[in-house]
Order: sequence, then structure tokens, then C-alpha cells
Amino acid sequence: MEDTYKTIAAPSQAVYTEKRSKFLAFALPVRSVEEIKAQLEKYQKEYYDARHVCYAYMLGPQRTEFRANDNGEPSGTAGKPILGQINSNGLTDVLVVVVRYFGGIKLGTSGLIVAYRAAAAEALAGAEVVEKTVDEEVEVRFEYPFMNDVMRIVKEEEPEIVFQAYDMDCIVRLRIRRSMMPKLRARLEKVESLVFAEP
Repeated sequence: MEDTYKTIAAPSQAVYTEKRSKFLAFALPVRSVEEIKAQLEKYQKEYYDARHVCYAYMLGPQRTEFRANDNGEPSGTAGKPILGQINSNGLTDVLVVVVRYFGGIKLGTSGLIVAYRAAAAEALAGAEVVEKTVDEEVEVRFEYPFMNDVMRIVKEEEPEIVFQAYDMDCIVRLRIRRSMMPKLRARLEKVESLVFAEP
């Protein structure tokens, strides 16, 4: 079961020049389409005087949610080569924006493809690539006397405690790497009084 994915740790940028056209490339770590929309708005406002603000993104550990946008460039000359660079690096949860300032000399479709690909590649090359795990959460409820049993399992299996409330009935929400969840659940199931809360 694949439970890791690669993304970038922090924003990175690069400048690529081709026949006086200037390509400003930005690689950004993102988690949602809402975040992507906000980032795109920011770049479109900031570079309002640019001829084109093209982009591509890839989201999710399974790398199934993606989009490429040419923003007025000939079809397939901007968004696709940018997305190609995200794919060739095997990245996800990443947005690459390339802003083009036209230099007065037409590049032609093959020239555009090369320029957008190179700009995106340079921005990604400058980013620190990190491997993250695909995590799952589980919420358990149990009676107070069984707190020690639950905490022993938590200490040994080392899930992240996302939420906890201790009263007559205790609630603990845990997050752990997907491949380790079956073992965690199996151990918790043995604790008396414990029930799994459906999220």
C-alpha cells in the first residue's frame, strides 16, 4: 500500500529569458483548490501588466486531481509543459505559476513549449523536495478507568494525538500513517469499553 508522496517544502522561484521574453516561474506548496485559487488571484493581481499568467497544479497523494492552463497562449504550449515538469519530478500538492512578459519577438509554439518547460523546471529545481506520509485518523471513545491501556498503545505505536477530551467518557482522535493504521486499530480493539466513533 503506497502511503508516501513527494511535494515541496517551501515556495521557490526562477527567472528564464528567451528572445527578450521574460518568464517568471513560481513553485508553491498547496493543499486545496481553494488555496490554489487564492494564490492565482494574488499572482494575477501582482503581475496584472503581464501578457500571460499560466499555471499547472497537481493535488492529492494519488495524484489524480490536476489542471493545466495556457491563459491565452496557444493551446498546449504553456500549461501542459508546466504540468509535465511537475509529473517528471513525481510531485503533488504543488502549484507552478509562470508569468510571461512578451519581449517583442514571437517564439512560435515549439519555442513557447521549451520556454515554459524550462522556467517551470528551474523553479522546481530550486525547491526542496520532501517526502510526506499519507495519514488516516481514527476517533475512539472509552471509559476513564481504561485510560492507561489506551495511552500505553499510543506511546508504543506513536500516532499523533489530534484531539483529546477526558471526562467520565474519554475521546481521543489519533492520526497515523496509513500502513500503520490496521495494527493501531487491532490493538485498540482489545481495550475494554472502547468503541470507534465513525468520523
